[in-house]
Amino acid sequence: MRAACVMAVALVFGMAVVASAEVTSGPAVGDMVGAFTVTKVTGNPDDGVADGRTLCYRCKMGQRPVVMIFARSADEKLAKLLKELDEELEEHADDKLTGFVNMIGSDAESLKKASADFVATHGIKRLAFVVPEDTQNGPPDFKIAPDADLTVVCYKNGTVKANHAFAKGGLSDEKIDAVVEASCSLVD
Repeated sequence: MRAACVMAVALVFGMAVVASAEVTSGPAVGDMVGAFTVTKVTGNPDDGVADGRTLCYRCKMGQRPVVMIFARSADEKLAKLLKELDEELEEHADDKLTGFVNMIGSDAESLKKASADFVATHGIKRLAFVVPEDTQNGPPDFKIAPDADLTVVCYKNGTVKANHAFAKGGLSDEKIDAVVEASCSLVD
């Protein structure tokens, strides 16, 4: 699998440009990922963070390679992406690859319930689900676009290496592959 990831890196960055052309959202490649406050809802029981705890998850991840997701809806395409990322996190555990999903929207309590239900239904194990303090669009300096249903930011050492953003219904199997490949490139 690692060889496939390495071979696809050039393709991935090309696809990232295509994928993000649909919607511009989140920090750009080369930007530093700043601190922000979230409440952990569920998922990744091995991360040392109790469900319900408020913290800076980005700070907790430190310099590790991270796949950070901002999602407005939890549908079957998101489930497929997260299951594939879950597998990558397991495969690259020795490389300390990690990730977390920020559920964003208008009502924090509804987001927390939907997150818990989604994780239970789909068996997501290695990705933590959190709700940011800035519930509507995430942290203001991250510039998560209101028309972006999904924003995926891959970063390492606090620096953005890839960014993919999708309008509602814009996440296809090919784009899922591009996001997963971008996560692989974090550990090369």
